[in-house]
Amino acid sequence: MRKLGATAFLAGALCLSGCSAGSLGSSDDAAAGKTPITFLTNNDPSNVKVAEAMIAAFEAENADVDVKLDTRPQGSEGDNLVKTRLATGDMADVFEYNSGSLLQAIAPQTNLTPVTGEAWVGDLDTVFKQVVTVNSEVYGSPWGPAVGGGIFYNKPLYTKLGLQVPKTWADFMANNAKIKAAGVAPVQQTYSESWTSQVLVLADFHNVAAAVPAFADDYTANKAKYATTPAAQAGFQHLEELEKAGYWNSDYASAKYNDGLAAVATGKAGHYPMITFGVPALDTAAPDNVDDVGFFALPGTDASKNGVTLWEPSGIYIPKSTEGDKLAAAKKFQAFVASADGCTAYGSAAPVGGPFVVKSCTLPADVAPAVKDLSAYVDAGQASPALEFLSPIKGPALEQITVEVGSGIRSAADAAKLYDEDVKKQAQQLGIQGW
Repeated sequence: MRKLGATAFLAGALCLSGCSAGSLGSSDDAAAGKTPITFLTNNDPSNVKVAEAMIAAFEAENADVDVKLDTRPQGSEGDNLVKTRLATGDMADVFEYNSGSLLQAIAPQTNLTPVTGEAWVGDLDTVFKQVVTVNSEVYGSPWGPAVGGGIFYNKPLYTKLGLQVPKTWADFMANNAKIKAAGVAPVQQTYSESWTSQVLVLADFHNVAAAVPAFADDYTANKAKYATTPAAQAGFQHLEELEKAGYWNSDYASAKYNDGLAAVATGKAGHYPMITFGVPALDTAAPDNVDDVGFFALPGTDASKNGVTLWEPSGIYIPKSTEGDKLAAAKKFQAFVASADGCTAYGSAAPVGGPFVVKSCTLPADVAPAVKDLSAYVDAGQASPALEFLSPIKGPALEQITVEVGSGIRSAADAAKLYDEDVKKQAQQLGIQGW
């Protein structure tokens, strides 16, 4: 949901702004007979912890390679650093960056080493492979698990009321009616943190793609609109329908994200539309109730096409500037990240909020039930990437628009039209053809 933008830096200042002061690695590699390589990733503290664990596990299996960890800023500053280092041939030997539509921003055909023929590529989940492929060439291995958008639900409440996980929107609304009759808020909303209001629209994309398979391409080419595509407008209609039915928590305007997690975990609310990156946060919001939270995909109109919208992990890539022994070492590291041992290393350093996108990887035994629920959709092939992985266009005002719909201020039809205008401005700023 958050993507990188762009700014400008001088090439000579790159390492000063992008490299960590305490990088891992040794200056005695040549004397020790090791091949030194650098790995560049973002400087989020939890991500650095994962990177350090990954490097340690890799080096334990590959004593002939020494990996130095470099970090870059997050957001537009880090995005620019990646682009500039690629343009100047000064990129790290292997690096982490966006998958999906924004991968195109760094011109993979020009700047990256394709890995289509590598053995580990066959072990990648089909959906992830799609978002690191450009013109039939695969370029990246996955950095962590995928996460899914849909509905967190309170399992004890479902058991008490005899409810079944819904596969259609009508069934979901019927469940909400029974939950309200039991004196519980059917659906939690948390508009004090407005980004959370977008989930009912963004997580509905699997249903959009199932109904209109060409929507992402046509949307990017300015041939399809939210206002004129019923399946795409449905997400806004869901917000309007739930608000009109009085299914929100009474404090929806002031409640925060952690309030929402706690409410669904403790049974104060029946449902909370969210992305499963929220699973690790349940440990803080409601540590005694993590196992009381389940997950299901946002239901559409056709139960036979029920499936989940996925936010895929970023990718690990090798620039074309990496050559010789360093290329061989970088390929070993890239392959390790996409292995069962790599997944184990990742899981040892960070809570897992979704399934790994490497088929040979297994979830930790103690993973939360909501993650197991999400994994079942992925294992069954009932998943689609979120629209932002297929199109670079996402209007910046979406969260304000969805708050208005969810608050009863704006109609769904009006919101779809307004969002189409918001998208138009962004597409023109990006210089996308057809706008």
